[in-house]
Amino acid sequence: MYEGPVQDLIDELGRLPGVGPKSAQRIAFHLLAAEPADIGRLQDALQKVKEGVVFCDVCGNVSAETTCRICRDAKRDVTLICVVEEPKDVLAVERTREFKGRYHVLGGALDPLSGVGPDQLRIRQLLQRIGNQVDGKDVAEIIIATDPNTEGEATATYLVRMLRDFPGLTVTRLASGLPMGGDLEFADELTLGRAMSGRRVV
Repeated sequence: MYEGPVQDLIDELGRLPGVGPKSAQRIAFHLLAAEPADIGRLQDALQKVKEGVVFCDVCGNVSAETTCRICRDAKRDVTLICVVEEPKDVLAVERTREFKGRYHVLGGALDPLSGVGPDQLRIRQLLQRIGNQVDGKDVAEIIIATDPNTEGEATATYLVRMLRDFPGLTVTRLASGLPMGGDLEFADELTLGRAMSGRRVV
């Protein structure tokens, strides 16, 4: 335990995701040794994040304006919507360069034990988007890209139940299975089972 502001800084850094006590201590002492100009830039960046970043009115992604860059892009296919949990998931899908539609960020996943229900997520806004035409076109497909864990699967199941009655709407789920370059013998039963059930014709 250190005295005063140093320990306060370590405690606050330790609350960040993925930062343990030792990492928090290393960062704190790095900041202590840093030049005042470096600390000033860090302070400015943190201040701008809180004051200058907003969430897109359409999809819920982080943005510098009321409508994000992807939603403003006229080249995007408005008939395809990929539903993700968090803004970081948008970046992950974008890096594949395979998806040319638009996104909808839920803001989390269903987790009743943590008090996160449908009303805490942006599900109502998703239903409104599906019901409204964009440039005279209806949404044709919803791609559910929630995480392949208990909360993500529960969210996907709930969304499928909510969306199945929309006429002409196709609801799909991201495939899951074996990673590229992996060995079959080292795959766990759940992953291998999903790969088997999600097989496709070649």
